[in-house]
Amino acid sequence: MSTETIFRLLGAIILTIVGMIWGQQLGISANQNPLPGTLSVEQYTFAVGLVGALIGLIVTPYFTTRPARLLRDVFKRVSAQTLFSGLIGAIAGLIIAALLAYPLSLLPTPFGQVMPFLAVIFFGYTGMALFVMRQGDFVGVLSALRGNGGTTKENQASAWSERTILLDTSVIIDGRIADISRTGFLPGSLLIPRFVLNELQYIADSPDAMRRQRGRRGMEVLASLQKEPTIPVRISDIDVEGVREVDDKLVVLARQLKCPILTNDYNLNRVAELQGVIVLNVNELANAVKSVLLPGEVMTVHVIQEGRESGQGVGYMDDGTMVVVENGREYMDREITVMVTKVLQTAAGRMIFARPEESNGSDH
Repeated sequence: MSTETIFRLLGAIILTIVGMIWGQQLGISANQNPLPGTLSVEQYTFAVGLVGALIGLIVTPYFTTRPARLLRDVFKRVSAQTLFSGLIGAIAGLIIAALLAYPLSLLPTPFGQVMPFLAVIFFGYTGMALFVMRQGDFVGVLSALRGNGGTTKENQASAWSERTILLDTSVIIDGRIADISRTGFLPGSLLIPRFVLNELQYIADSPDAMRRQRGRRGMEVLASLQKEPTIPVRISDIDVEGVREVDDKLVVLARQLKCPILTNDYNLNRVAELQGVIVLNVNELANAVKSVLLPGEVMTVHVIQEGRESGQGVGYMDDGTMVVVENGREYMDREITVMVTKVLQTAAGRMIFARPEESNGSDH
């Protein structure tokens, strides 16, 4: 039996009793000077009691479970930081109103009776709104007061470790997030909203085999992240009303929570940056940690395929950087030593051009 059904039955019982008492009083009053066709006291009692039961069954949820459910949905969408700031602000406003209650009560009638009540409403709301509006500064002050015994670096490290990072669907499917998290380069907790998880499940159930495989890989990556004891992963029911697209919800949620988004989606990256949201792009990280080589340096590469131009061979470094070897076709399926001649940075990543060191030595 659901909670709403229980409250409907309770409301019906209570209003039936109230209706019967009220119906009995109406019946007694009507039968003091009865007219032809006047109902008896019992009939009044039964009729009004029945009306009360019907009203209780229909109306009770609108005063009990439905407002509670609405409040629960509102609280789900609001971060804990916002709730805490609003509570402290309301308490501060009510304290000010209490201090002003006695002076205001000394005002002439009717102001002396009305102004204390209005002061409670005004200062309570103003305090709550002010603290929510400046919640970032408020939490920062509390963090500073709490960390007075430690050094500034320790306080910064504590704040850094307590931050939240929103995960996009694309970065979960990508899979590299699990390896990055294990290295410790992502301090803080990883937050996955329910709508991101729903999108991931939708992809995993797709009729397209490739999309289904990518979605299932994302599920496996998420499961491995949750099993890691050093990586705090939270799945939250927090949602954004009035927005349908997942990317738009992530941007709005990141602005509300004042946290970065971890993604490798180029479009989401651009939209988030335009709205002032910090973006952690896995592709940019991958390009940033690739080996830096200068022309003239020597390296070893395994030539695995032919290049576009005549005589070229292509190999790859451990980090995936493409190495185009001049006259490398004759070294196919061999590991050779090459000297870097040029490093080219493209939109797709970094490309290295080189030539075999043997031919370089023979030129001299």
